[in-house]
Amino acid sequence: MFLAEGLRILTEAADCGHLPEFIFFAREGGQHPLTQRLIDAVEMKGVEAIETSRDILAKLSGKDNPQTVIGVYREFDTSLDNIDRTTADIWIVAQALRDPGNLGTMLRTGDAVRAGGLILVDDCVDPFSVESVRATMGAIFTQRIAIAHWPDFLTWLRSGPGQLVGTSLNATHDYQAPRYAVPTFILVGNEAQGLPPEYEIECDMLVKIPMLGSADSLNVAVATAVMAYEVLNQRRPR
Repeated sequence: MFLAEGLRILTEAADCGHLPEFIFFAREGGQHPLTQRLIDAVEMKGVEAIETSRDILAKLSGKDNPQTVIGVYREFDTSLDNIDRTTADIWIVAQALRDPGNLGTMLRTGDAVRAGGLILVDDCVDPFSVESVRATMGAIFTQRIAIAHWPDFLTWLRSGPGQLVGTSLNATHDYQAPRYAVPTFILVGNEAQGLPPEYEIECDMLVKIPMLGSADSLNVAVATAVMAYEVLNQRRPR
């Protein structure tokens, strides 16, 4: 199970077909017309809405100033078999991602460019932890999430169409030089180490983002956003 907080996020989750197992709300929050509309909608589906105090909401959320509405959701099926690569032109793949803030930003970027979702490879941060879910700002409900080991991901990837594009300081191609194929799988590595050499070898292409200052690399979530928007811009009608 995992928690999601806030009227807007819970409403958007319901619009995407994700209903909680329970909803907890404060009395003052339950009086809001949008909150009541959400409660009515989920109760029609058999979801229990529980009125409680701000103190209980604070304990549930781990925040001193909690939102007035909290939903408890069942964790999603994260198997690769549930991913339909044909539903989107862009997919994000992260290897050994550690930071929940980076995970949240990647999912928000994926939502912004209408990517299909985020595939987490190897030992990554838990996408359903409180910190991760909070960092997604609701994008956890609009993006598919899969978790796999590298050999299993490669087998799945090569079983259908898809270009695997890795970001690396060892690359010779500028990230704006190639024309990316459909669908594009953008592969980024661990925050500290980047992609292992044996992972780079398996990529169809390696690209790098120019660094004109003294820093040698971008934050992994920022680099993902730069890559995702380049792929998107290549496909947008001019």
